[in-house]
Amino acid sequence: MQKSFLSRYKLFFTFFVSIACCIFFNACNSPYISKKRGYYIIELPQRKYQLFDQPNLPYSFEYPVYANVIQDTTYFDNNPENNYWRNIDFPNFNARIFLSYKEIGGKSLYKIKQANGLYKDSTGINLFDKMVADAFTLTNKNNVVSSSINDSLVHTPNGISGVFFKVGGNAATSKQFFLSDTTKNFLRGALYFDVTPNADSLRPVQDFLQVDMDHIINTFKWKNKG
Repeated sequence: MQKSFLSRYKLFFTFFVSIACCIFFNACNSPYISKKRGYYIIELPQRKYQLFDQPNLPYSFEYPVYANVIQDTTYFDNNPENNYWRNIDFPNFNARIFLSYKEIGGKSLYKIKQANGLYKDSTGINLFDKMVADAFTLTNKNNVVSSSINDSLVHTPNGISGVFFKVGGNAATSKQFFLSDTTKNFLRGALYFDVTPNADSLRPVQDFLQVDMDHIINTFKWKNKG
């Protein structure tokens, strides 16, 4: 009786192991299929714009109703050079467009690198050519993490001219621009997200805000033309 039970047990065990091995080796020989990384679905609001036109500012533009325009009091832990700097905040997206303004021919505080590698504050004149070069330099600082940098000329129906930069890859800011009348006013804008840069997960929001940035630029006006 005991021998019969042991025989049936061994037969069952052998059958079970054979089936398990077949399943294992078939799984190993199957092609690997990677799972697509999933991201949260972002609800995009309906587009609608309103006018931003404060009496003491040299410019005006239209911006989305789901954004807030606030005065910039701290620019990356530094004080803004004048009272004309503004932020366009998009709280639903943890995004912000920094707007920094300089008067051509005016004076600004610049950081000058010394021989010892340290930087020294120095007052200089806001020359148009220098500010354009600085805008390109700031954009090209993303070369380390960017996959591409494309720039295109801007010329709007309101007579506004400038350059728009699109930075590919996981750059801190993928969209930047500057606008100027070349004689009196110069404004630079840069879009930042308050999250770790990830081009794939941010692409839907970046594409959405691209349309808003285009609208801001196309409705932008200088109020004190040179």
